[in-house]
Amino acid sequence: MKPFIPNELPPENLDWKKLVPLIGKANAAIARYDGLLQSLINPAVLLSPITTNEAVLSSRIEGTQASLGEVLEYDAGLETGKSTSINEDIKEIINYRRVLRIAEDELKKRPISLNFIKSLHEVLLDSVRGKNKEPGRFRKDQNWIGKKGTPIENARFVPPAPFILQEHLEKWETFLLQDNFSDPLVQLAIVHAQFEILHPFMDGNGRIGRLLIPLFLYMKKSLNSPMFYLSEYLETHRDEYYDGLLAITSENNWQGWIGYFLQAIVIQSDTNISKAKDILRLYEKMKDEFINTTHSQYAVPALDTFFKAPIINTVDFIKLSGIPNKVTVNALLRKLAKIDIIKTLRKGRGRMPTVYALSELINIAEGKKVL
Repeated sequence: MKPFIPNELPPENLDWKKLVPLIGKANAAIARYDGLLQSLINPAVLLSPITTNEAVLSSRIEGTQASLGEVLEYDAGLETGKSTSINEDIKEIINYRRVLRIAEDELKKRPISLNFIKSLHEVLLDSVRGKNKEPGRFRKDQNWIGKKGTPIENARFVPPAPFILQEHLEKWETFLLQDNFSDPLVQLAIVHAQFEILHPFMDGNGRIGRLLIPLFLYMKKSLNSPMFYLSEYLETHRDEYYDGLLAITSENNWQGWIGYFLQAIVIQSDTNISKAKDILRLYEKMKDEFINTTHSQYAVPALDTFFKAPIINTVDFIKLSGIPNKVTVNALLRKLAKIDIIKTLRKGRGRMPTVYALSELINIAEGKKVL
């Protein structure tokens, strides 16, 4: 196979008349979700588990096997018993989560750019699989997509040759920053697909491409917080995701891809809204239970800490909660665990701290009972 030569942006001959109904639905769905985000007092705290779950699901598309629960257990120091491969997967997921948080802070200072993306990529591959594949640098060699061990002759897709890559990346950046395109969600569909087609890094392209989705929406002010995550839908519909991207390069079928992407936004928006509402209801319920059980002035800070870290050891709990007294913390946690508001995953002994979990929150974020 020969390297693909990218089409110019934006694509020509889009049938906007056919897209209009989906464009309307997708924009309305995003607006509903953003309205819910704005109604939350602290969405970063309340939806923290969903952010971690996005890192899990986006990484899973690339072949990792670790679950949300395993990542949270690792955060709390429960690495014992996990295989080396799972621990390596978890480190990749943690890097992805770091990138999400760094990117949000950086977007307050500067727009998305090629240099911005390279800086994120460097963090993504820091000390994990792919660390030897030039983190933070666009590729100088030819890459290709196919099953592991597949030669380039049998590749599913061969991205553009390195000598034309920079030119097309610059064109992509210009289109990404364009403010007068007809619709931002259609623009995002094109931005995401073209990035995956260019495949500018030797590793980590899929994850960076999916990271760009909430960042773009935030930069374009479609969202007040970059917390719209699409990987749950893309992971569930992985074959259609890859086939849609391939159809662009084999048939120039941008129309089909944009339709798929807009539909994904509509469905994922509804899922995100449902999860966010469930989490908000849980928070209000737990606030009453924490207060009535502990009779402590620190009940709400304790609850907020569990929303930031649903599985946590007592040492980290003291640091994260800001509760000044260790004795107070231990007494408070024991009261909550005694009546199963929180679960004890590991009893402390010696220098090993006790580990607790707010299982209901984890189950909502995962979309099923896992703990």
